[in-house]
This record gives sequence, C-alpha cells and structure tokens, in this order.
Amino acid sequence: MSVTVRVPAKVNVQLAVGAARPDGFHELANVFLAVGLYDEVTAAPAGELRVTCAGPDAEQVPLDRTNLAARAALALAERHGVEPAVHLHIAKDIPVAGGMAGGSADGAAALVACDALWGTGASRDELLDICAELGSDVPFSLVGGAALGTGRGEMLTPLEVGGTFHWVFALARRGLSTPAVFREFDRLAEGRDVPEPVASPDVLAALAKGDCDALALAVSNDLQPAALSLFPELSDTLAAGRAAGALAALVSGSGPTTAFLASDAGSAAEVAAVLRASGTCRAVRTAEGPVAGATVV
Repeated sequence: MSVTVRVPAKVNVQLAVGAARPDGFHELANVFLAVGLYDEVTAAPAGELRVTCAGPDAEQVPLDRTNLAARAALALAERHGVEPAVHLHIAKDIPVAGGMAGGSADGAAALVACDALWGTGASRDELLDICAELGSDVPFSLVGGAALGTGRGEMLTPLEVGGTFHWVFALARRGLSTPAVFREFDRLAEGRDVPEPVASPDVLAALAKGDCDALALAVSNDLQPAALSLFPELSDTLAAGRAAGALAALVSGSGPTTAFLASDAGSAAEVAAVLRASGTCRAVRTAEGPVAGATVV
C-alpha cells in the first residue's frame, strides 16, 4: 500500500517584509496564491526512513534527514509514537531553490501522505502546527488557495478569490538562498526605519474581484531589491517579460524565479514564447491559480 499526495507551488502576489526580529526571522505580510505547478510525494512502507527524488533538478534535492519531507515524517511519527519506517518518493516539478516553496510543498505533502499511510488521524490544526514548526511556507502548502500569511508567514488567513489568474514563470540559471536574500534585505535596510508590514488593500480587493489589471498595479515584493542585488541578471528577465506584454513582472518570493501576470491563457502563452526566445532564463512555465493545497490522489 502507498499514498500519493499532490501539492502546488506558490507565488507571492505581495511580500511585505518588516525588520529582523530578535529570533532572526522577519515579520511578514505575505499574500500567497497557490498555482498549478505540482510535486507529488508518495509514502510507502519501508524498513527505514528513506527519501528518493526524480524530475527536473532532482540532483539538487537533499535526500537525507534535512529534507523537509523527511522532517515532516519524523515530526508526525514522534507525536504519535509511530516508527518512521517509510519510503518517501518525490516526483519533482516545482522549481528547486526558485522561491516557489518547492521544499515546503514536499514537507506538507509528506505530512498528509504519512498521516494517511499510518492512520494517525491527525486533525487539521495538528497538521498545521507541525507545518509551522517545519517552516514559514509549509502551512500554506497544506491549505492552498489564497491566504494572507502573518508572523513569519505561518499564521494564515484564507482569502477570497473571484477568478482565475494566469501566470508565466521564468526559471533562472542558478538558485538563490532564502537566508542570503534576507541578509541582503537587512544590509540594504541598514540605517533606515523599516515599516511594519501590512497587507495591501488593493491586492486583497483585486484578488476578491478576480481583476488581473488591478492586481497587476498592486503586486509588490520587498525582497526584490535584495534578490536583484545578489542576481542582477534577473533585471533582464523582468524587462523581457514586460516587453512581451506581461501586465506585471516581479521576483517570486526570495527568487530567483521571476513571475509574470498575464491577462488570459493566450497572453500567457505569448509571454512564455518570448521569454523562451529571450536567452534570459533556462526554462519557462505557465500556470493558473488559485488551486487546492496538498491533496491525496
């Protein structure tokens, strides 16, 4: 017997970042939208905990106990007194180290898969507690849809979305470390007051109405200057997407994936074709959102 869980990537339509907290994290107002690029995690009985991975950039995924999928299995097993004897196989399609929560998605998927495989019967609240222990983006990977994340991103408020949004994602030729981007944010912010992060009323209203033109005017990412400082070539990718007719262009989360909002599926395909031909990125994907979070298939 095995259990397979499908889990989506995310794009941040707003990422407002406050000053560093005493614990090293930053207060955030993080507006998440789950989009239709998916990893699948399959949990099957095994003699001991092991992780395997296949798919694009699979060689970059750690297969030891630092992998969030492994950590999720260990956390659930410890809470319920279960032996974590499970083989977790990750079928990877979310970009690795791309600012789209691929590792977080695998953690959420492994948690749901192991809960089903072991019959632990964990409540939704318990699963979300474990997710929050694993990482700031993991709770959203569990719930999907659209949500405002506060605290360090782990405290979620579901958001209404009145339509489908069409996105193009340009994958960069190398990764960016999330901690390094936050350190660069802190360096760039030195000597100035960093305002408290708050959700943009314009972003929330545009999502609720399903209005892509209004959302395009409102999207923002406070980490973008730091990501561009560490990876200046991303400016060329952003410019190519804008020139191709994207309504908005921004770095996704901590990067280095760049995200482009399009008015409809046809426009998204056109932007994707221009980006592929631009020589500014290694691959291009299109996806729609919102979509559901971690789901047994």
